[in-house]
Amino acid sequence: MEFDSTKAAFLAIDVQRAFCSDDGSVAREGRDIDRCKGAAARCLDIAAAAHQSDIPVIWTRFVLRPDYADGGVFIRDLRPWVRDEGGMQANTPDIELIPEAVVGSGDFVIDKQRYSSFYATSLEVILRSLGVECLLVGGVTTSMCVESSVRDAGQRDYKTFVVRDACADYSEDRHDASLAALAFGFARVISHNEAIAAIADGHANF
Repeated sequence: MEFDSTKAAFLAIDVQRAFCSDDGSVAREGRDIDRCKGAAARCLDIAAAAHQSDIPVIWTRFVLRPDYADGGVFIRDLRPWVRDEGGMQANTPDIELIPEAVVGSGDFVIDKQRYSSFYATSLEVILRSLGVECLLVGGVTTSMCVESSVRDAGQRDYKTFVVRDACADYSEDRHDASLAALAFGFARVISHNEAIAAIADGHANF
């Protein structure tokens, strides 16, 4: 599958304090976020390379109303601890991108209320408007928001390239299983170094 930087964008999924900072809600809940912090750092490398090559960068954030009225089953049944920890609430530090993130003047920041970056957001409108055909993807977590977004991208015929070491999960087994499923039918799975090289060269085949 061909990567063409003139038709590409980088999607950095939920590189925000909730998931990637020691003071975020996920760390407060007791989960080990070291993998997420490492993936976030690699996302920032890719974003910097994309900025240098005039490739659009799109950041997403998982953001819910302060009263969680838009949380649905996610909050009521699947992840009630998020409410208990005050996680992902609008207008709190938890929803902000990590402090190290450099958001360019031409970047897009999309807030979402569900796992997929496509569901009920402006992402597809933005990609179509920019003429994007190739989508580089990194972020957290691999088995939830990344996988949901990549599956949706594949269904929309985007050439999607998941950067394996710029994604992370709380379990390495779940991370690997998710990447295997995506590689089987939705995307090419590449490394951080391969992504940086493809951006620099402008073209690559994976």
